[in-house]
Amino acid sequence: MTFIDLSVVNVALPALQRELGATITDVQWVIEAYSLFLGALILVGGSLGDQFGRKRVFLTGVVWFTLASVWCGAVSSPILLIAGRALQGIGAAMLVPGSLAIISATFDGAERGRAIGTWSGFSAITTAVGPVIGGWLIENYSWRWAFFLNVPLAAIVLLLSTRFMDESNDPSRTGRIDSVGALLAVVGLGGIVLGLLEWPPLGLYHPLVVGSLVTGFIALGLFVIAEAEEKSPMMPLQLFRSRSFSLANLLTFFLYGALGVVFFLVPLLLIQVQDSSATAAGAAFLPFPIIMFVLSRWSGGLVAAIGPRLPLTAGPIIAAVGLALLALAGVEGGRYWTTLFPAVVVLGFGMAITVAPLTTTVMSAVPSDHAGVASGINNTVSRVAGLLAIAVFGVVLTRRFESRMRPELQRAWATPAVRSQLQSELSKMAGARIDSISIDPAHRAELRAAVKTAFVSGYRVVVLEAAVLALAAAAFGAGINSRPNSARNSTEK
Repeated sequence: MTFIDLSVVNVALPALQRELGATITDVQWVIEAYSLFLGALILVGGSLGDQFGRKRVFLTGVVWFTLASVWCGAVSSPILLIAGRALQGIGAAMLVPGSLAIISATFDGAERGRAIGTWSGFSAITTAVGPVIGGWLIENYSWRWAFFLNVPLAAIVLLLSTRFMDESNDPSRTGRIDSVGALLAVVGLGGIVLGLLEWPPLGLYHPLVVGSLVTGFIALGLFVIAEAEEKSPMMPLQLFRSRSFSLANLLTFFLYGALGVVFFLVPLLLIQVQDSSATAAGAAFLPFPIIMFVLSRWSGGLVAAIGPRLPLTAGPIIAAVGLALLALAGVEGGRYWTTLFPAVVVLGFGMAITVAPLTTTVMSAVPSDHAGVASGINNTVSRVAGLLAIAVFGVVLTRRFESRMRPELQRAWATPAVRSQLQSELSKMAGARIDSISIDPAHRAELRAAVKTAFVSGYRVVVLEAAVLALAAAAFGAGINSRPNSARNSTEK
């Protein structure tokens, strides 16, 4: 459900802009509101599962997530949709860490790696099917079905889970909830994201931007201090004494940050710039999850066979090549098989080598009693990475777009009234409705082409910088212990 929702919503963003009149900042918030609460509260979700029962908390999250999905599908304004996405994030924070924690508590040794590989494979195949089905529903019915799709899936999950899933927990955990840590995490991440998203329209020195960024960084600093002093923290800092655990999470942060911003931008490029259908945009990344599905169980056994260092170095490097190849896409769609397809295949192969060994390394680096917390931390890192990457690279994209469009605002035919209309529409970037501007057809066509070219220019800068992030992830992978490790009995110092 959560993997499908992430991918389908990206395909739905152009339709949201068109139907709800959302700006580029609005659609960023549609993604960010979900990631913010998921990233900030997923540690709480992992802790709740360890304390009160992983199955119980998991099923509660499924129900919450489904009700929030119905809310999202019924709204009529961007602000209500953003609120619904925040509620979805809270529900996902309960169910996401529980899935891996339940697997980790059920299997041991090599079986754990293969089980996690199977988990990755099923996540990949649902990620593949989701955008295609969702794109078809969006194209033929409404973007609202991107959210209503979760209702039948939830019914299946609840039926299977109540019948086949065993309860498990961590007997060492107390009943205390780290509410201070959760609050500081939400305020910290929320402040930074708010500041970054409002930077382009308001300017760096606007009081809201400065105040949000300062508040966010202070809150995150206090979060670390609070976790060090908390008797039952949602993020036990002692877990980071494990070198493998720390480096694996740094790798996760850089690699998933790169993926997050690319998955956000490519559907906008395909639909708004290249005029592809929502179905075609949903199918564009289809090779990625298929490769993940085919190779995930094999890659899940790599750590036991050769250790984590090689796959966690080679995988991100290959992924970086795939990300760089995405820059070949342009204003003209061209042939999918010679532009996007090679990039998606290379990216999928790199991620297939990386994901299962990465997850296995994270889960094996800590004692089994902390499986829920370890899963929560790693999931938090991946979500926060995408959250911050979209916000940071959104600034890069906006600045590049504005610099390329600035000459168009100075054209002789652009009257003050036209400039005012154009500036209002340009807040939607490639989703700008140029047809609504009162200019002659020749200038309208010229302006439409300029908007697409400006967006592609910013897109290329961002995907190349994302490739650099993936290379940085490979550097962290190279530092991980070359031998398979386990912290079931002791923590690596």
